[in-house]
Amino acid sequence: MSKVAFITGVTGQDGSYLTELLLEKEYFVHGLIRRSSSINTNRIEQIFHHPHLQLHYGDVTDSSCLNSIISLIKNKYTELNRLEIYNLAAQSHVQVSFEMPEYTAETDGVGVLKILESIKSSGYVDKIRFYQASTSEMFGKVQEVPQKETTPFYPRSPYGVAKLYAHWITKNYR
Repeated sequence: MSKVAFITGVTGQDGSYLTELLLEKEYFVHGLIRRSSSINTNRIEQIFHHPHLQLHYGDVTDSSCLNSIISLIKNKYTELNRLEIYNLAAQSHVQVSFEMPEYTAETDGVGVLKILESIKSSGYVDKIRFYQASTSEMFGKVQEVPQKETTPFYPRSPYGVAKLYAHWITKNYR
C-alpha cells in the first residue's frame, strides 16, 4: 500500500515544499485549502494537476470538515496502514496576531485541538501519525543563550501563545 498524507496549509511555503517532496516519494497527498475570494495556489501550480494530489476546501477551525476529510481518506484507502497528518496551517504573521488575536488563537491553537479531536474520533488513532509545526516565537523573550530543549517558553505575542497552546495540547493528546 502506498503512503498517504493529509497536509493542512498545503498552499503555504512549507506545505508546498512538503507536498512536492511527498509526491516525489510516491505518496498520495490530500491537502486542505482555505476558500477565499481569490484562490491562492501559486506555490503549488507546478503540481496542481498531479494525479496523486487531491485538494479539499476547508479550514482547521471547522470540525465537520476535518472529520469528513479523514473519513474520506479512510474510505478511499481501505487497506491503509498509516496516515500521516501534517499541520502546517496557521495565521503566521506576528504583527497580524496583535491585530487579530482571536482569529490567531482559533486557527493556530484551537484548530490544532479540532484536528486532534478528529483523529481521536476517527477510530483510526493507532494508524495516524500527527506532526504539529512549531515556531521559535514560543520562546519569545530569550531566557538563556544558547537556547536548548530545556529553555523555558516565554511567548510575547498572540501568535507565540497560540502556537504554545498547540504544542502543549498535542503533547497532552499523545
